[in-house]
Amino acid sequence: MKVKHFVNLHKGTTFFFVLGLMWVYQNFTLGPWVYLALHGTYGFLWLLKDKIYPDKQWEQEVAVPVGVIGFLIVCLYWVAPFILISSRVEPALPLVALAIAMNVLGVFLHYGSDAQKYYTLKYKSGLITEGFFARCRNTNYLGEIAIYLSFAMLAMHWLPLVILGGFAAGMFVPNMLKKEKSLARYPEFEAYQTKSGLLIPKLLFVGNDQSADTSAQA
Repeated sequence: MKVKHFVNLHKGTTFFFVLGLMWVYQNFTLGPWVYLALHGTYGFLWLLKDKIYPDKQWEQEVAVPVGVIGFLIVCLYWVAPFILISSRVEPALPLVALAIAMNVLGVFLHYGSDAQKYYTLKYKSGLITEGFFARCRNTNYLGEIAIYLSFAMLAMHWLPLVILGGFAAGMFVPNMLKKEKSLARYPEFEAYQTKSGLLIPKLLFVGNDQSADTSAQA
């Protein structure tokens, strides 16, 4: 089986898992409903993305036991809704508004940059230095971190933040560094690196914005 089958299973069942928690704990207050809308929609959008512009890193074949272990690991993301719903602590309205805003921004960055990368690479390989990637070399990871940070904010507990930090340190950062090594083979990468941040957009760069190659990115 492919890695994406286990990842998609988690994404697609998140809505039903959160709704089930709400039913078990009979908690239908504002916080759980907002969480259900944000995380549930994120999961369904992931499935749509996989159909429209799939990410090749999830196409890797893995043994079923390995996939099951991976599924259980990503289920750690369900700790946030469990804490929120079971504790019955209601997030303040300003916090809810901030979480929604951060989630919307994260979805835009994550799915928008993945779309740009997919359709650029589809027609020409190379180095992307424009659009979503003009000031940040890992806009998709920045968006994903913002999304899960919004979920952790709604839970109002330190544990989801620790879990997000674990995923960032164990998966996001290694993948970004691996990508850096791959992009370094392009002669124009050094110039691109000076005007873009690894994860945080370099917005105050002053210099020549003209890139030698704006065609694509590995």
